[in-house]
Amino acid sequence: MKVVGAVLVAVLLAVAYGAQMSRWLRVLQREHYDPRSMLRFLARWSSPLVAGAKARTRVRPHRPFTWSHAFLVAIAATIVLRSYVLLAVVGAGYGLFCPQGLSIRGTTSPLEWTRRLRAVALLAVGLSLVVAVLGAFTSEPYLGAVVMVLAVPPMLDLSTRLLHPLEERRAQKFVDQAVTRLERIHPTVVAITGSYGKTSTKHYLAELLSGDGAVVASPRSYNNRAGLSRAINENLAEGTRVFIAEMGTYGPGEIRALTSWCPPEIAVITAIGPVHLERMKTLEVVEAAKREITEPAKTVVLNVDDLRLAAWPESLRAAGKRVIAVGSISTEAEVRVTLDAKRWTLIVGGVNLGSLDEVVGVLPTNLACALGAALALGLGPTEMLERARRVSPVPNRLNVVTAESGVVVVDDTFNANPASAKAALAVLSALDLTGRRVVVTPGLVELGEEQHTENLLLAQRVAAVPAELVVVARTNVAALEAGYHKSLRRFDSRDEATAWIRSSLVPGDAALYLNDLPDHYP
Repeated sequence: MKVVGAVLVAVLLAVAYGAQMSRWLRVLQREHYDPRSMLRFLARWSSPLVAGAKARTRVRPHRPFTWSHAFLVAIAATIVLRSYVLLAVVGAGYGLFCPQGLSIRGTTSPLEWTRRLRAVALLAVGLSLVVAVLGAFTSEPYLGAVVMVLAVPPMLDLSTRLLHPLEERRAQKFVDQAVTRLERIHPTVVAITGSYGKTSTKHYLAELLSGDGAVVASPRSYNNRAGLSRAINENLAEGTRVFIAEMGTYGPGEIRALTSWCPPEIAVITAIGPVHLERMKTLEVVEAAKREITEPAKTVVLNVDDLRLAAWPESLRAAGKRVIAVGSISTEAEVRVTLDAKRWTLIVGGVNLGSLDEVVGVLPTNLACALGAALALGLGPTEMLERARRVSPVPNRLNVVTAESGVVVVDDTFNANPASAKAALAVLSALDLTGRRVVVTPGLVELGEEQHTENLLLAQRVAAVPAELVVVARTNVAALEAGYHKSLRRFDSRDEATAWIRSSLVPGDAALYLNDLPDHYP
């Protein structure tokens, strides 16, 4: 009987371990195999401030004490009482059901068993088995197996770090292929970076240049080493004249590394703002990391509406670079796109080129960045006005459509920063409506110490529209509730919030979907 019980407990622990691996491998994959993400997200899911808050909600109350915390208290109690069979059962329960809300299969993205993921998983399983086997030779054989279940996040952290040198060598092969292709085809490389606005500016520039010979832009958000090398190897065809490369960074040195093998002739910097502060800590670090893109470039296009970027031209010109200042507001801009009464006016070199109807969802400053890059590529001022008519919004970035129900939908699900949020709320506020305005959002993330403040300000701006606030998930509930000062609605998922929107809003109403966090965020 004891043998049967031991086997059942072992099977239960094995299943619990598998459940934990499925959860945390998906988090690791969604976070681009950043080993630090394991403990960072474990802290997010374990924090009582995230698991619950004192929000006034019409849907369901928040629970500051979840099953995750209950299981951890029970585990501690069984260790104190030295009841190790019960410890195994409770530990298996934690593995099966916790963290509460972190899906095993995922609702926004399934686990993709790529070669890299398989390698990380196999190494982590091997290390975990070592822990379990060593525990089996102690006086409490279940202890090692329970540790194996509880330690999945740090074990994946360790496994990813151990495999990093091998992954670097493998990735270098694709980079070498991309370098060979760039050298053979020899396009003019335009590199675009910025805290936000990169993808939109890339999209607009490609549209401005369409019809002028082969122009290739890196797809979607392929903006790191793996993405750029893949974009070049798969998309850069013979005869390509211009390659537009979006370049992102999570820290100093990354853009410099990208430009070392994909050097731009023209660099575009769209903005410096509080994005990825969780990793980079300060705006000064963000600014220094973004400035790396200017080092190999002969021409630099700067959005001088941004006060930090407005301080760059003098030093860049002193370094022998051509600087094209662009913007919507600053009178120092060589290329300006101003907005008045839903009309754009294009001003280049102080000359008014004319005006055209605004395209809702296209921000004037990002369009100005694209026009500045086009100017650097040889597009004449007389062509700019006509070319500007070609631009269209980027999917899921400030798109405005009217649903079949008659409800106006502002889709800004792919934007997630304070500046884009302000722009989206301005669009919502300017809509000609007869009914309600509703904002559906999980708030803003990766803002470090500024996250609470920025989400509080976001909620204040929603209230000032005025619009109803619907909060998805738990990550920013406390800050959003504090800033909104009214009753808000909360749902665990965007699907639930969307269902409520469809059942509650009528023609003449509008819903803004602001940011769309994947489900590995609590």
